[in-house]
Amino acid sequence: MKLFTNILIASILFTSCSKSSSTNTTTTPTVSATVPEVYKKIYGASSITSDGTYITIKSNGMPDHKSPYHATSNALYETFSGTTFGGTTFAKNPNSISEKAYTFKIPADPKVASSHAATPLGPIGVSLNGIPFFNQYAGPNQPLTGEIVSFDRYWGHPAPTGMYHYHVEPLYLTTVKATKSSLLGFLLDGFPVYGPEENGATVDNIKLDAYHGHTHATADYPSGIYHYHITNTDPYINGSGYYGTPGTISQ
Repeated sequence: MKLFTNILIASILFTSCSKSSSTNTTTTPTVSATVPEVYKKIYGASSITSDGTYITIKSNGMPDHKSPYHATSNALYETFSGTTFGGTTFAKNPNSISEKAYTFKIPADPKVASSHAATPLGPIGVSLNGIPFFNQYAGPNQPLTGEIVSFDRYWGHPAPTGMYHYHVEPLYLTTVKATKSSLLGFLLDGFPVYGPEENGATVDNIKLDAYHGHTHATADYPSGIYHYHITNTDPYINGSGYYGTPGTISQ
């Protein structure tokens, strides 16, 4: 009996230890009955709940695609060379991806804000695979020019804190999991983010307002809604701030 108990304990410990920060969550999120259908597209969350006022999305921030920034023990680790975003030659930054505990809390019924807050450095929204969106800056008023070379094959990279994120089009979503015209996630103000194409045409900045969006019907919102578009030129995801009033993020 003692031998069996020891084996059982060892098995439990091994299973627990195998769920380290080098793993990637691929399980179906726990979704409460009150969550609107569109939010169920966020497959990279661990849970999605709603109290009627806010949608709360929890994620570990681990990308579900290959990257040279994973730990070498991770099955999704890869070596990568060649070109990345904008045709630049890839140059790996010194950071590595680490697991986080994000809680994104965004308005369930987003509305235009009377005063548009600027997006901060750090997470400004969440993508369908649970990875944060960042704005168009590498630092305070610093363009991404020097950072673009460090984007991996799917155009993301980790910060010094290990926070993996996308400043530009999340290529894994637009070419593998969805399409370039699909819903890709939400900013913290609750308004959806769509890809760089619409109705079969590429969206460029001139078609969008100062906040990098516009209003009309989409496949997910047939009655119409304001939504952001990701484009291939600065400011990429968001322009002069949030269109609505942002919620919060903790980690």
